[in-house]
Amino acid sequence: MITLSGYTITGEIYTDAKISIYRGYDNDNHTPVIIKTLTAEYPTPKEIARFRHEYNIIKELQLNGSVKAYQLQKYKKGLALILEDVGGDSLKNIIANQKLDLSSILKIALQLTQAIGELHQHNIIHKDIKPANIIVNLAIEQVKITDFSISTENNLEAQPMVTNKPPLEGTLAYMSPEQTGRMNRTIDYRTDFYSLGVTVYEMLVGRLPFQNTDAMGLVHCHIAKMPIAPVILNADIPQILSDLVMKLLAKNPAERYQSAHGLIVDLQNCLQQWVEHQLIAPFPLGQQDMVDKFQLSSKVYGRSLQIAALLDILTYVSQGQTAIVMVCGEVGMGKSVLVNELKKSVKNSPGFFISGKFDLTRQNLPYSGIIQALRELMLQLLTDSSEKITPWREQLQTGLGTHAQLLIQWYLN
Repeated sequence: MITLSGYTITGEIYTDAKISIYRGYDNDNHTPVIIKTLTAEYPTPKEIARFRHEYNIIKELQLNGSVKAYQLQKYKKGLALILEDVGGDSLKNIIANQKLDLSSILKIALQLTQAIGELHQHNIIHKDIKPANIIVNLAIEQVKITDFSISTENNLEAQPMVTNKPPLEGTLAYMSPEQTGRMNRTIDYRTDFYSLGVTVYEMLVGRLPFQNTDAMGLVHCHIAKMPIAPVILNADIPQILSDLVMKLLAKNPAERYQSAHGLIVDLQNCLQQWVEHQLIAPFPLGQQDMVDKFQLSSKVYGRSLQIAALLDILTYVSQGQTAIVMVCGEVGMGKSVLVNELKKSVKNSPGFFISGKFDLTRQNLPYSGIIQALRELMLQLLTDSSEKITPWREQLQTGLGTHAQLLIQWYLN
């Protein structure tokens, strides 16, 4: 058990290799609190930065649907985050220990959607909506979101694709296709709706939409496979509620709900019908789903033939053949956007997607585009394990021979 200045610890809630969570109270006013600390004796700078980030994100919010942050305090070699204690338990533990009735599921989903909507109104994307980060007090029917360690304050976040295997932020089982980094798409607030869909799916049927335990298998499922509809797994689930969940789980963000308001209206309709009649009659979903944020579509229009041709060539070269494709056009016609459509297909294969651009402002640098592309390849290779890097090093040394040192000296200079 830990000792923290100004607080009395009453018990441990959870601990793993990264964080430990305790219940306690403030010694001055006896306010119940949750205390979150870093487990490691010597936390990394990244772990400490995440604690500071989480505190800074939520300290000024004071939202009804989010756990409030009281204080960030130094603790040993790391930090302790003092949070509001609303009682209850995590939705993860509740699901594991009891079967929720449909009325309770709808009430939790409704409050959770309202909480997510509050965050989006403040331009915050949570990016890790899952049962473990949802606190539910069934006695007073209160739901709050916690853990903002990877949340962002932007409405639109470009997903970096520099490395062949970009680091995954979030929990893979609940992660939207665009958040995996394997698609040529940016992350926006609608990623939270996908994660919400996975959470409601799990409450309804008692299992996740995808059962894969392998990380790459899960990524493939999120990107390419449709889950079994909840009503097929449990015939007692109303068809319209099953359809609502499947709408949240759409691969394309444009096909999900576009606002928390639209989803709230549909959930309220479901809840009212169920409370009054113990059934939910079908109705058109998303009738009041108004886009409350200006959002440019990332879909490429009018280039289906060209994209198909590029994909055909990709299939051809993946079979061991060699090909060169020339994409021609005036400046600003969308050549880069067209070629970048290959990213999501390459990322799901053993290959690498690299790119370089011959910038008009860098005409004095010979082969600048090729150098840029090869540098990107090197960055991708260096993110792999030493066992995978070694064969590449040997191949490069064999291929370049005595010229390898010349290239190294040129790069260093």
